Amino acid sequence: MEDLHSSNYSSTAILTEEVQTEEPVANPLPRAVLRMNNHVLLDGTWRFAHDDADVGLSEEWAMGHNYEHTAQWPGSVEEHLAQARGQQGTAAWHDQVVVWYEREFNLPELDEPQARSMMQLTFGACGYETRVWLNGQQLKTIEGEDVHFGEYTSFTYELDESNLHLVNRLTVRIADTMDAETPRGKQESHVYKRGGIWYQTYTGAVRSVWLEVVERNRLRSRVGVVSIVEDQLVRFNMTLRIHDPGHYTIRLQVYDPQTPDRTAPLATSDFPLYLEPGQWQQRLVLEVPSAELWSPEAPHRYRLVAQLIDSDGYEAQIETLFGLRKIESRGRYVYLNNEAVYLDGILYQPGQATFEEMQRHMHAMKALGCNLVRVHIAGVDPRIYNLADELGLLLWVEVPSPHSSTPRSRENHRAELLRLVTLSETHPSIIIWSLYNEDWGAQDIATNPETRQYIIDMYHFMQISYPQFLVVDNDGWHHISSRGRMKSDLLTAHLYTPDLTRWQELLDRLVGGEMDGTAAFPLVVGDPFFYRRQVPLVVSEWGGFGFPDYGGPQDAESRTNSIRAFKQELRSRPIAGDVYTQATNIEDERNGLIDPHTGELSVPTGLLASRQMQYLK
Repeated sequence: MEDLHSSNYSSTAILTEEVQTEEPVANPLPRAVLRMNNHVLLDGTWRFAHDDADVGLSEEWAMGHNYEHTAQWPGSVEEHLAQARGQQGTAAWHDQVVVWYEREFNLPELDEPQARSMMQLTFGACGYETRVWLNGQQLKTIEGEDVHFGEYTSFTYELDESNLHLVNRLTVRIADTMDAETPRGKQESHVYKRGGIWYQTYTGAVRSVWLEVVERNRLRSRVGVVSIVEDQLVRFNMTLRIHDPGHYTIRLQVYDPQTPDRTAPLATSDFPLYLEPGQWQQRLVLEVPSAELWSPEAPHRYRLVAQLIDSDGYEAQIETLFGLRKIESRGRYVYLNNEAVYLDGILYQPGQATFEEMQRHMHAMKALGCNLVRVHIAGVDPRIYNLADELGLLLWVEVPSPHSSTPRSRENHRAELLRLVTLSETHPSIIIWSLYNEDWGAQDIATNPETRQYIIDMYHFMQISYPQFLVVDNDGWHHISSRGRMKSDLLTAHLYTPDLTRWQELLDRLVGGEMDGTAAFPLVVGDPFFYRRQVPLVVSEWGGFGFPDYGGPQDAESRTNSIRAFKQELRSRPIAGDVYTQATNIEDERNGLIDPHTGELSVPTGLLASRQMQYLK
């Protein structure tokens, strides 16, 4: 396995406290883009208090408070509350929760002055509602938020030198509710209660927090990649953070990651520009001659070195790996790099799995013969995306859904989508985004024109802003037709039956273009839609064998035989792909093929694989 992260060194100021001197074997930070510095992880033991009466703000706990408990960060509010209350096996909170964390950290020594640099504090993920104080002074995120909303993506604070001491006190307040209007995925809410397919909440301080030195004028740790494979062009979408106005040059260099010598890039180009203070987005295009494309069979990647160079020649640098690939929905099939590909998928719900367990799951899904993993309405550690890039696994990712359909839920949904997609558009493995699933958070999609218009608008936004992805409007059924045109790049259906004859009947009706009577609800709403094989069909959920609500075989041998028989029926029809449900057991859903802890398979390897072209007829 190639180690992208071994070059996590500093070319400018270095943090000398708490940093390992040996070369790291992996990057512990949940992000795709490397910054050329060391970091101080603030993980570990924090002081902890639960604020059941929600008085911490009015009583100014951030100025000083007597904390009765401790908690390990990262970790969930649920486990921290249970430990503090001496509870086991009971629900940690209902309705709403407010908790506080605090710790000290020493100001790291720097081996050169901070004239060009500043301290930056980043939370890998925390929420749903997070406020942060440094030495009693409330911080604002780089985006200017006093309160950060969202629990699935990272957010960052620049630390004012005037508020930094030799010993610093960091205070964090986290609040969450079971509000059905917030993006929740399959966590319980006031609408969907824990049990069956709805899970216990898992929120709070769920990923690492770290301190690092960054340049005042720099490229941020987010890079969008769009390939024009026919012309060997790559469009990089860069985000710049500027404090000092002036003339700058962005220099892009592309290297083969297998070549240790960086003196001869495969491609390089300079882009001079004048920048005012603020945060800016800039599109840059680079030709990469003789580029090899990324695919599941050959997940070839290149290394991008991007530098922001000021008028004095000072270089602020970031790095990332990327791949050139094109995904397209055309006619009956999905095309990867202009070749038809059958999507052998599996539904993946990681739940509370550790990063190490998720790594084992990814390797196991590859061993099953899958080329696609549908990460089901969950925010995962971004390092999993890196692993998918490396293994050659296509990813279908989804916005964690709200549980009610209101103007506020749509506003929250849009904000969550933008946070997620902004920090994940580096990865060639991610090919599909779902906006909604089975009407969750869009329950009135069939009757409310406002709900449909919102989804239509977001579909068009994604098409224009993120053309490197396919977009599904509402997975499973109730796709939107406007003037006879689908507002989804795939026509998907969730079909559950344990009976093979019924399965054959449903598939025949599906490929025959029957929009009613196949899935649980009509496949299309809005204006009339006439299929005529003009859009790829994907059975995006099927199986569920072993889960009581779906029936089917219980033991491994009969389950294997049923999967083979059901899969063969899919392969023999003009269907573009399928997603078996599911990879691992999770809470009440006992229908997995992979041990959630060890990653061992309960069925033969290669069970879900197809010979790609044989079935593209």
